[in-house]
Amino acid sequence: MNGPEIKWSPGRTDYVDDSKLPPRGRLPDGALGSDHLRHIFYRMGFNDQEIVALSGAHNLGRCHADRSGFDGAWVNAPTRFSNTYFKLMISEDWREKVLDNGVRQFVHYDEDSEEELMMLPTDLALIQDDSFRPWVELYAKDKERFFEDFARVFAKLMELGIERDEQGNVLNTDNVKGGYLSAPKKSAKPGKQDEVDRYGEAEPLREENKLHQERQKQPEIRARL
Repeated sequence: MNGPEIKWSPGRTDYVDDSKLPPRGRLPDGALGSDHLRHIFYRMGFNDQEIVALSGAHNLGRCHADRSGFDGAWVNAPTRFSNTYFKLMISEDWREKVLDNGVRQFVHYDEDSEEELMMLPTDLALIQDDSFRPWVELYAKDKERFFEDFARVFAKLMELGIERDEQGNVLNTDNVKGGYLSAPKKSAKPGKQDEVDRYGEAEPLREENKLHQERQKQPEIRARL
């Protein structure tokens, strides 16, 4: 994907006990604005610069109306990591569009794309806010700086809640029983969850966790985005 190298350390295992799943709400609601972004990310220890850097993940992928309610890609090459997201945000005119499902987003038609590009309200909040905007402008001009900051902040995000000793081994003891089933499964309709066979899905994770635990003392490795 041509992105930066991101520091990653092994050793974490998933929970089997789903009562330990953190409540939903760690991701921002794309329909809201800058105050909401700060409410979500400040409580996790991220500052304004880091919020903007993490938002740059929107260079990849797209939204699907049957999942989030929003629809479309942010950039015309959504499988290649770059700073195009920031460039488009400040260089193009974005008009409001209400989708058939009633969801409000912003769109721009790019001649190089077969479909409209889109931005969420939380995306455009980054250029409407006096503290966020300078970082958007910097990352739009300086791809290397964006890559550097994104790699650092994303590594920080992955380590939230993890305690390690000097050798890098995980110290958290609340997952000693093995794996957790992962987040509740999403249904085809937003706002609902499908019934899942928890025990049938958890058993393979228990086996996988045994392998993870054996790797806990392996040296730090780096993953390329």
